[in-house]
Amino acid sequence: MEEVKIKSIIGVDVKGKTVLFRPDINSPVKGGKIVNDNRLNATIPTLKYLVDGGAKVAVIAHQGDTLDYQNLMSMAPHAERLTELSGIKVDYIDDVCGEYALQRVRELKEGEVVLLGNLRYLTEEVSTFEKDVKLKAEDMLSTYLVRRLAPLCDIYVNDAFSAAHRNAPSMVAFELLMPSYAGPLFFKEYEALHKVMTSAAKPLVFVLGGAKISDAFGMMGKVLKDGVADKIIACGVTGVVMRLAQGKKIGAKYENWLRDRDLMAFVEPAKELLKEYGDRFVLPVDFAYEEGGVRKEISLEDLPHDDAMLLDVGAKSVSIFEEVLGSAGTIFVNGPAGVYENELFSYGTDKIWNAIAKSSAYSVIGGGDTVTAASKFIDLKDVNYVCTAGGAMVRFLSGKRLPLIEAMLNSK
Repeated sequence: MEEVKIKSIIGVDVKGKTVLFRPDINSPVKGGKIVNDNRLNATIPTLKYLVDGGAKVAVIAHQGDTLDYQNLMSMAPHAERLTELSGIKVDYIDDVCGEYALQRVRELKEGEVVLLGNLRYLTEEVSTFEKDVKLKAEDMLSTYLVRRLAPLCDIYVNDAFSAAHRNAPSMVAFELLMPSYAGPLFFKEYEALHKVMTSAAKPLVFVLGGAKISDAFGMMGKVLKDGVADKIIACGVTGVVMRLAQGKKIGAKYENWLRDRDLMAFVEPAKELLKEYGDRFVLPVDFAYEEGGVRKEISLEDLPHDDAMLLDVGAKSVSIFEEVLGSAGTIFVNGPAGVYENELFSYGTDKIWNAIAKSSAYSVIGGGDTVTAASKFIDLKDVNYVCTAGGAMVRFLSGKRLPLIEAMLNSK
């Protein structure tokens, strides 16, 4: 692996030191309960290293955001779940950096851990603030979080590669004030994605699905231009948009749905990609929709269907995808093939995941919804690497520099 000139916390003497630990434990939740432990489990090795080394550990993390307000909640369940999974007592205070939080950090004893309140309770930590205000790291030294917590801590440890694309005080400011290190998860994430980009066994097949098609379009041009991706299986909404770019009418209902969400804007970029790299795309040849509570499949030739929402790929598409996956040397996946949460439309996602699980190819998956989908249909042990990153992974594979990496490279 290319050398990463960022210092690892492993090997550092942390005994008696107050460590500000910033992991990413933002997890899928339903009804206020955590439904996927992937990021929590991934955080435990670093947490154990700090505790076993006699550190006093103050954990800062987030859950939800302005863009997914339904997931913005207390992190008490995270502390409880970390305690259950790790065997380490993790206390929780529903206060980020107020007087109660500061008092608890000051009182920490060696080997103790406290998870402070949700970082997204602070205006300066939400994504809309980052987008609208655009502070530089040095400007963040005067933010409430940094000026309150920094004086109490000796070392900063960041293991949140999955949030590495965030230019927020908790991610990039503390490095200017104290010795800063990355945890082992950071290096594992970097290595897995770097392998995909530089030394993957060929052919390398990307499977890009889901509804957040900005992720797919953010990386497709880069991985195709650089010769990273040999084939791209486009499913989910991306697959539909690619067919629209070829001039195929899908139907009024679905096209209006795309238009209402400003997703028709991706049709022109799709045309450019197909013009340049058309032979490297593998696109759906049939789709599934619901009629009278029953799953129906329709071929590309029989479209448009004005009353249909195309929420999964059909059996013919799955057969083509399985053949491509069967000959792959490396497989990278971001996004499900359809609306897998609905049993009527889980077929494509189910079949693709099982093809990946049975494949001898080296497989990497990433993104919260991707991991949740995979865990529904296969044992995650059948995947070679499960990346905790979503947005950061997309930016990394798009060739963009990540704010966290820049901050760690320039740390005190």
